[in-house]
Amino acid sequence: GGGAALQQPYLKVVGLVEETEGARGDPHFTDAEHTEFKAFASRPFKEVINDLRARIAPAIYGSDDIKAAIATLLFSGSRKTTQDGARLRGDVNVLLMGDPSTAKSQFLKFVEKTAPICVYTSGKGSSAAGLTASVIRDSNGEFYLEGGAMVLADGGCVCIDEFDKMRDEDRVAIHEAMEQQTISIAKAGITTVLNSRAAVLAAANPPSGRYDDLKTAQENIDLQTTILSRFDLIFIVRDERLYERDLQIAEHVLGMHAGGGDDMALVASGGEKNPEQEREQKFLKRFIEYCRAMCSPRLQPKSAKLLEDQYVRYRQEMRERAKKGGAPAVPITVRQLEAITRVSESLAKMCLQPHVTEEHVQEALRLFEVSTIDAARSGVAEMVVLTSEQREELMLVETQIKQKLAIGATASKRHLVEDLSRLGVNEWAVMRALMVMSQRGEIQERAEGRRVTRVH
Repeated sequence: GGGAALQQPYLKVVGLVEETEGARGDPHFTDAEHTEFKAFASRPFKEVINDLRARIAPAIYGSDDIKAAIATLLFSGSRKTTQDGARLRGDVNVLLMGDPSTAKSQFLKFVEKTAPICVYTSGKGSSAAGLTASVIRDSNGEFYLEGGAMVLADGGCVCIDEFDKMRDEDRVAIHEAMEQQTISIAKAGITTVLNSRAAVLAAANPPSGRYDDLKTAQENIDLQTTILSRFDLIFIVRDERLYERDLQIAEHVLGMHAGGGDDMALVASGGEKNPEQEREQKFLKRFIEYCRAMCSPRLQPKSAKLLEDQYVRYRQEMRERAKKGGAPAVPITVRQLEAITRVSESLAKMCLQPHVTEEHVQEALRLFEVSTIDAARSGVAEMVVLTSEQREELMLVETQIKQKLAIGATASKRHLVEDLSRLGVNEWAVMRALMVMSQRGEIQERAEGRRVTRVH
């Protein structure tokens, strides 16, 4: 034919032996770094944790507990292998659920910059194959595996924004990756297991966009308990309207814009500051790598006893809540006991301690209390306390709703509110009456709460 032959050099790999545990091998540290890191970690525990908290997302005002939780995620607990060969994960998974404009995505972006290995993805643009692994056919017709976000982040962290916008079938795909830390593939004649030893930091909004005080915690969180139990710390982030706090946040944000918005300002005022910021960021990144490589703390009998007692107390509290009819939004299971253990180990790792002391466990329990336990306790029944006048008004509004809505009929919630407001009924009273009727099972909400159907 006379056509020039195209040659493509290639390398055929027959076998691979991995010599170093971890995704990118063992990091190397200089003597100066060893000395600096040991001096930093040898201070009292409270000083170390406060210092690290101040270094995490300094551009975000407040949110100290979330910063502490992100520190535990970056340092992670200790990985263990049981006698029968089962692996127990050491990574801490964190979920931030709450109102818009509470800096959730900024935390994710900070972790992406700081974690030694990190993959950032958005829930709406991620499929099950994109998060786990996909089988692709090449030009010769042969199939090969391509790892997704969870596989690429092995040994590091995965940040998933808009977690609530993911389709349920895509979210189910990461169940195995979050607890067993492996991804099993059986497609197109390829059967294999891939490692995905990565921590997950997810951010989500409630289904109605904002956290609604009139709804129960289950309706606000609206994620399956199977996925919720896999998160070690679940924070409900509220946009609280407090005058003093708003003033401080506004001052902080405007200060940032004034100092870093203009190119000239960066050269003039921020010229000396930037190298310092870079050094701080590099120090944090290297310190995280150092702690993860050098330290693997274990529980001591005293610390274990403290954990055991508190876990039993939490279970008892949730059992009593369930008896009263208020099932917790977040399940408290053995996974949560393991979660507190991992957080305790992570806090001990920050101080380069070989053992988890009671001080570390108490801080871990405090963090768990302000996050997951707070989310499990949050419910509408306790918050809405009605006076006798309000109860009378409620009964009156309920009667009017029943007149408008026959048994078995479905109506738009908005139309119902508009119709009753023409009769002089307050919109707030209608919403409260609908919520109480929904809790009693008299009406059912459909179409994401936009339509209501009367049951009886």
